[in-house]
Amino acid sequence: MSVMIPKMMSTPTTPAVKPVSPLPVRTVPGSYGIPMLGALRDRLDYFWFQGPEKFYKSRMEKHNSTVLRTNVPPSFPLFTGVNPNVIALLDCKSYSYLFETDLVDKAESLLGEYRPNVNFAGGVRVCPYLDTSEPQHAKVKSFILDILKQGSANWSQSLTSKLDTMWDTLESEVSTSGSAQYRVPLQEFVFSFLVRCFIGVDPTPEIAKSGPSTLTIWLALQVLPTIYIGILQPLEEIFLHSFAYPFAFISRGYNKLVQFIETTGKEAVDRGVTEFKLTKKDALHNLLFVMGFNAFGGLSLLFLALLGRLGSDTTGLQPRLRAEAREKGGANLSFDSVKEMELIHGFVYESLRFQPTVPSQYGRAKKDFLLSSHDAVYEIKKGELLVGFLPVVMRDPKVYDDPDTFKCERFINEKGKDLLNYLYWSNGPQTGEPTASNKMCAAKDMVIFMACFLLAHMLRRYDSITLDSSSITSVEKAVVV
Repeated sequence: MSVMIPKMMSTPTTPAVKPVSPLPVRTVPGSYGIPMLGALRDRLDYFWFQGPEKFYKSRMEKHNSTVLRTNVPPSFPLFTGVNPNVIALLDCKSYSYLFETDLVDKAESLLGEYRPNVNFAGGVRVCPYLDTSEPQHAKVKSFILDILKQGSANWSQSLTSKLDTMWDTLESEVSTSGSAQYRVPLQEFVFSFLVRCFIGVDPTPEIAKSGPSTLTIWLALQVLPTIYIGILQPLEEIFLHSFAYPFAFISRGYNKLVQFIETTGKEAVDRGVTEFKLTKKDALHNLLFVMGFNAFGGLSLLFLALLGRLGSDTTGLQPRLRAEAREKGGANLSFDSVKEMELIHGFVYESLRFQPTVPSQYGRAKKDFLLSSHDAVYEIKKGELLVGFLPVVMRDPKVYDDPDTFKCERFINEKGKDLLNYLYWSNGPQTGEPTASNKMCAAKDMVIFMACFLLAHMLRRYDSITLDSSSITSVEKAVVV
C-alpha cells in the first residue's frame, strides 16, 4: 500500500525574485577575454591558482557585483566543442532565477555546456538532462516520485536494519584494529538502502559488493572534467581536466547493474511502462541514473560531511544532539519521532548550507529578461548560460548573519525557519515541493529524513564516538537505548 512521504517542514513558499524597490540597471560586468586564451586563463585560475571559491569571490570583488561574466571549465585546448562563457549568479536573489522554468531552460545543462557521452545513461536522455517543457520530463519525474512514495512506508525499518549492520561491521573493526575507515561501509549502506527504495528488493551479495565502487567510478568518469580535486598540479590538469573519459572504462560494471535491475527490479520497471507510458529502456536507465548519480552521489557526500563535521566539533554539539535523539526518539525511530528533532534538523540544514553536495547549477535563458540581484538589475539575453555557485551563494551576507560561521541553531525558531526559503541545496528552496513541473530533487524529503535518521540512530546507539573525516577510533556503546 502506498503512503504519502511525510513533510519534514512547513508549507512551501517561493522566494521573491522581483525587487521590492527600484534598483539601478547595470550592464553585466566581466569579460570572457581573448578567445581560447581567456578561457584557458580562467580554467587555470579555477582549478590551479585559486580554486573555485576564490575564483568567484575574487571576481565579485573586482567587479563589485554578484552577477558577472566569466568562463568556467571544461574548456580549451581539448574541449573545443564546449563554450565556457557563462554569467555567474552569486547571491541568493539572483540565484533564485535558476528555478524559474518559464525563464530558464535546463535541457542538456546538468554540467553546464559540457555533456558526457550519452552511453553513460544507456543511450537515454535521462530526466536531469530534460527541460520541464518537454513532455518526457513530466512522465519520468512522475515515475520517480511515485517509486519513492511507494516505498516510503518501509524506510524507517529498512534504515534501522541496514544501519545496525554497518555499525556492527565498524565496531568489530575498531575492536580488532583500533580504528575503522568508514567511507566504504557508509557507501555500502547507502547503496543497499537506495536499491531497496528504488528497485524494491535488496541487492544480491555480488551486486552489494561491487555496486558502490561501480557507481563511484561511473560518477567520477562523468564529472571529472568539471570538478576541483586539489591534488598535485599540474598532474590534475593533465590527467583529470583535459579530456572526456570514455564510457568503455566502466561499461562492464554499468551493464551488470542494468541487468540486475532488469531481472530483479522488473516490477518497478514495468510500473514505468504501464502507468507512466515510458519505454522499458527509458524506465530502466532513468531509475539507475537517478539512483546512482543524484541519490548515491549526493548522499555519500552529505553523510561523509555530516560525520566529519560532528567528529571535528569542539563546541560540545555531540552531547546536545544525543540528548535530543534520546529524548524525542521514542522506543523506535520513525518518521514522526525524527521530524520532532529540531536541533538535528538544524545541524543537517546548516551542513547543507556550509558544504552543498552539488556546488554548481546551470540553466540557459529561454528569452530576454531582467534579472535582479540585491543591488542592481541586469539584462539577460536569450541563449546565455547562467551558473550559480552554491558555496558562495550560501554565504550571502545579506541573507545569512555571520555567514562564514557554522551555527547549528541557524534554522531553528520562526526566524530560522524563514531562512529555509533561501536554503537552495535541492535545486530549489528547502520549503519547496518537488513536482513533475519543476527541477527540484525528487528525493529531497528522503535526503533530509535519511540524514537525520543516520545521526539519531548513531547517537542513540553510542554514549560516545570518536571520529574524524575518514575514520572512527573509539566507540562506547549505550547500555540502554
